[in-house]
Amino acid sequence: MMRIVLLAGMVSGIAIAVPKIVDGQLTLEKPEKQETVKVIAPEPVATSYVGGRDVVLTADPRGHFRGDFRINGRTVTGLVDTGATAVAINRSTARQVGVFLSPAMFTYRVTTANGTVKAARVELDSVALKSIRIRNVEAFVLDDDSLAGTLIGMSFLNRLSSYQARDGKLVLTR
Repeated sequence: MMRIVLLAGMVSGIAIAVPKIVDGQLTLEKPEKQETVKVIAPEPVATSYVGGRDVVLTADPRGHFRGDFRINGRTVTGLVDTGATAVAINRSTARQVGVFLSPAMFTYRVTTANGTVKAARVELDSVALKSIRIRNVEAFVLDDDSLAGTLIGMSFLNRLSSYQARDGKLVLTR
């Protein structure tokens, strides 16, 4: 009787483990040691077309998706950031794309990786990437020392039909 119970327990354990091993949910090997990679200079932006309404960005060596966006008609390299609520630009970029601000406009408090800072809410006339163009996009302007580059956040991405990251590619569909 004890042998039957023991055998039944082993069979049920194997029956639970095998599908998880096949699906990749359970591994029997030790994970490999991960190494960090330090990038000294930004890699060239890799953008290509998939179809008439799709644009593909290729991940850089750090796994980030960058593209040459046109904000209010001016070319600006931006980093796609699904963790950013809105498009975020610094004061220098704002001037470059024709957005002029007064100190009184910096009434919002936003949380960044560097802490909480003041920002000004603006509406950009357009944000475009190749064949994709979105008008009237909400953005926040931060001081140059609070934001080094441009973040393309959810105020742009949510206006697309879809976006999907897979195999080192980000497909944006209008």
